[in-house]
Amino acid sequence: MIKLKVGLVQQKNCDDKEKNKQKLAFNICECANKGAKLIVLQELHNTLYFCQTENVENFELAETIPGPSCDFFGQLAKELNIVLVTSIFEKRTTGLYHNTAVVFENDGSIAGIYRKMHIPDDPGFYEKFYFSPGDLGFIPVKTSVGKLGVMVCWDQWFPEAARLMTLGGADMLIYPTAIGWDPNDDKSEQRRQLDSWQIIQRSHAVANGLPVISVNRVGIEPDPSEVTNGIQFWGNSFICGPQGEILSQADSKNEENLIVDIDIERSEKVRRIWPFLRDRRIDAYKNLKKRFL
Repeated sequence: MIKLKVGLVQQKNCDDKEKNKQKLAFNICECANKGAKLIVLQELHNTLYFCQTENVENFELAETIPGPSCDFFGQLAKELNIVLVTSIFEKRTTGLYHNTAVVFENDGSIAGIYRKMHIPDDPGFYEKFYFSPGDLGFIPVKTSVGKLGVMVCWDQWFPEAARLMTLGGADMLIYPTAIGWDPNDDKSEQRRQLDSWQIIQRSHAVANGLPVISVNRVGIEPDPSEVTNGIQFWGNSFICGPQGEILSQADSKNEENLIVDIDIERSEKVRRIWPFLRDRRIDAYKNLKKRFL
């Protein structure tokens, strides 16, 4: 068995960008000191989740790639000899912004980026106001620890995206995430939402014979407009294996660094007994390119 030790950083954020980055650096170092060679951060980890409101001043939070955060996290990746998956509010040019995952190689260089393809627009999640849809497709990022099928949050609900990453040769699927409850929802509705979130991602693992890494933020973040009661990010960051088996999971309330060993040979064994890629009827799927039949 060939193992890859992976670190997941689930944390609460404050309204001070530099404090968040220093806290991330501490947690990244803790994971690396415990042997993690791949470390994954949550979605838009430098700041509070600013998409609760539509506010043009929030565009000041965006950065170029490369830019200050790339310098900061790239240096960490180099010093710690790790592959690091980050999530940055990208300013591509004046008036054009993306929700972008940046992957750093263990020498500090940028191994690749992924721009979030599916952009939500729901109460408290007004991302279409801020982000243009990604235009890079579903292409795994090649790194020293394997081909990483990195996507972002809302992408995790779409089986087509997971499949395309798999067909591109991904060794694992990775989802930096910022998802939570409306605090007004009752406990049964909160349970259904959390279960659905985990079930859909575990199903991607099963359907594609790949491990899945999902890293969420945690804690209550208030609505700056005070129109709502904010978002209670539900944590529960987890890693599952290629049969959907949970390898490790954080809780819904606390900050936590998970350290998990992934058997990177297991996908080969699973795909031999469940050969879904062999039996796909690619001749019969053309209607998938239609919005509705």
